[in-house]
Amino acid sequence: MPTLPREQSEPSPQEPHRARRMAESFGVDAQRYDTARPGYPDALVARIVAGSPGREVLDIGCGTGIAARQFQAAGCAVLGIEPDARMAEVARARGLPVEVAAFEAWQPAGRRFDTVIAAQSWHWVDPVAGAAKAARVLRPGGRLAIFGHAYEPPAEVAEPFAAAYRRVAPDSPFSGMPARRPLDLYRAAYVKSAGTIRETGQFDEPEQWRFDWRQSYTRRQWLDLLPTTGGLTQLRPDQLAEVLDAVGEAIDALGGHFTMEFTTLAVTALRAATS
Repeated sequence: MPTLPREQSEPSPQEPHRARRMAESFGVDAQRYDTARPGYPDALVARIVAGSPGREVLDIGCGTGIAARQFQAAGCAVLGIEPDARMAEVARARGLPVEVAAFEAWQPAGRRFDTVIAAQSWHWVDPVAGAAKAARVLRPGGRLAIFGHAYEPPAEVAEPFAAAYRRVAPDSPFSGMPARRPLDLYRAAYVKSAGTIRETGQFDEPEQWRFDWRQSYTRRQWLDLLPTTGGLTQLRPDQLAEVLDAVGEAIDALGGHFTMEFTTLAVTALRAATS
């Protein structure tokens, strides 16, 4: 997914959970985020629900409730945890109960859940503390499911995006990154998460799931989504306009639309049964 690098003063990309300024920047336009961001494959939601012992779900970093609403539609009772009050406000307006806190600091007050999910949000959680806390709030046999999208626009769109970014943020340490990142880069993050879950000693062996799908975007739809991604939430209006103009011209050259190839990746594990 197109993500602008964080400032040099922020932590390295190997520690995104420490980049709190970026992590809490998505609420700048929470309503746009809710409208523009894609949902998750129905098959993924169904598989998680079918493989959990009950219907009580905790959604870590629920944002505006995009994934949570899909689990509600599948018959689950969902509680959201979200550090950004602006995002939480939109989620509540859409019918999701939300408690405003970072997951690491959130107080469960003795509550336990059948399923803990993190949709496109686990990289903002301390991986060691997060896995241990997820184990504590899951019932024995409960499921932890961490998932998110890997998606890169076609080169005809990605390359003008990268070039415009380099113009508006020439000093970024990430300016030399390729315009399109390989799927293996995304998969490596989920393999690493599986290792952290395994190291808690509180879960059965983690599984890796993959769902491939596609979605068409018009010029307007993609330019609505782009400002909700990564460092674009922190650009000045003139910088953002330059990036969007370049991408818009690229989409116009493709006839005003393109098809995105999505891969939704997941790592999931059952809380080990206790005697």
